[in-house]
This record gives sequence, C-alpha cells and structure tokens, in this order.
Amino acid sequence: MSALTTLGRYSRLTWQLSGVSLRRLTEYRMDFLIGAGGLLLRVGCQLAVIGMVFAQVPVIAGWNYHQVLFLVGFSQLPRGLDRMFTDQLWLVAQRLVQSGEFYRYMIRPVHPLYAVLSERFLYPDGFGEVVTGIGIIAYAVYAMDDGPGLGGLLLLPVLALCGALILASIKTAFAALAFWTTNSFPALCSAYQLGDFSGYPVGLYHPSLRWLLTWLLPYAFTAYVPVSYLLFGETELLLWLPVVTVAVATLALLVWNRGVDRYEMTGS
Repeated sequence: MSALTTLGRYSRLTWQLSGVSLRRLTEYRMDFLIGAGGLLLRVGCQLAVIGMVFAQVPVIAGWNYHQVLFLVGFSQLPRGLDRMFTDQLWLVAQRLVQSGEFYRYMIRPVHPLYAVLSERFLYPDGFGEVVTGIGIIAYAVYAMDDGPGLGGLLLLPVLALCGALILASIKTAFAALAFWTTNSFPALCSAYQLGDFSGYPVGLYHPSLRWLLTWLLPYAFTAYVPVSYLLFGETELLLWLPVVTVAVATLALLVWNRGVDRYEMTGS
C-alpha cells in the first residue's frame, strides 16, 4: 500500500469519526458547556494576572500588553488542536497499559496509535481553547498599533498546526513511557504542564529554562517562536520550526513503536 493510499485512508477515517464525535457533542451539550466554562475561568484568571502586571509596568522583556495578549491567544490554538485529537493518550499513560486493555488496539486494522486516538476525536475542551484563542488574537490585533500583516495572518494556521504537532508528539512520547513503567501519568503531567510557559515571552526565564523550553522540550516553538516572527519579524528560530517539528514527531513515533513492540513481547 502506497503512502498516498494510506494517507487517503486515514484521512477518510478521521473525517468519518470526527462526524461521529460531533454528533456526540450535540447530544451531550452539558459536557461541552462545563468544559468550556472551566476553560474560560482559567483563561480569565490568566488574563487578569497579565492585566495586573501591565498596570505596573508598560513593557516586559520587550513585549507590551497587547503583544503578550496576542501570544497568549496564539498559544491556545495549538493546545486546542492537540487536545481535540490526542487527549486519549492520557488514558494510555494512566491505565490502558497497566490494566492490559491496550491489547484491543493492537488487533484493529489500523496503526495502534491511530486506534487509540480515534476512539474519541473532537474533545469539547479543545473547541473552547481554539475559539478563545481566536477571540483573544482578534482583540489584540485590533488594539495593536503595529500588528501582523495579512501575509502573517494567512501563515498563522500553518504555524499553529506545527505547534499542535509538537505538543501531540511530546504527549505521545511521554504516554509511551507507560510501556516500560506501566503508568507514566505523573511524568506526562509534569512534562505537559511545562507547556504553560509557552504562553509568555521566554526572555522572562532563566537561560537554563529557556534552553529546556527551546531544545529539550521545544514548547517555545509552539507559540513564542511563531509569534516572535509574526510580530517582530524574527526568523532565526523560525527557520528551525519545520526541522524541530519533524524531528520531535519522528522521535515520538519511534518511542511509541518501540513501546508497542515491547508490549507484544511481554504479553502484558
């Protein structure tokens, strides 16, 4: 089977299964409203803290209030896209390997990773993050004196997709550690929470933390690097974005496949 045929098959499956998940959302609207409400509360608190800080100082690490708002809004886009399609990985880290339930994904006629993810696409919390992010970006661009141009805004979805792939890859790699430890939930939580730092200018952080967020767990490439390009035209790190995206995705897939092979050998 050629790569294009495989890609077409998975694209059709994703489209069909997303439709099923969308119908589920319409039937269980309260789940969506509760998830969206919790998200709005969290983002509202984040914006309130930013507002209080900028009430005292006009610029932080070279960024003004509306530029930081744009960064916060953009950071919601890859996180929302990642959450919509890959949040089933939390179950792998928490219990599917430990309980032996993962075996059922290995006998399906698709890749085990896709089998896990396809059980539920379109998580409602992800919708809320994307919509909230778009709203914050729109306000920030409207209020800015010198915002991103039309070309930058057209490029924005591609940059957000790259960020989502990086987040999904990090989540996949840490979830796959469960194949060795049986439960990688604490490690995944710790690693994923570091992604919260990507919603602020990395110049605020100690150099060691900046290095960690740029090259070891490259969360900076999910928001800070793209927004630095869109607002300030900085291209030095942006040129690394496709390299980092492909490298992290490849590494995550290798770790996942190696873990699945190990699971088969142990007969867990």
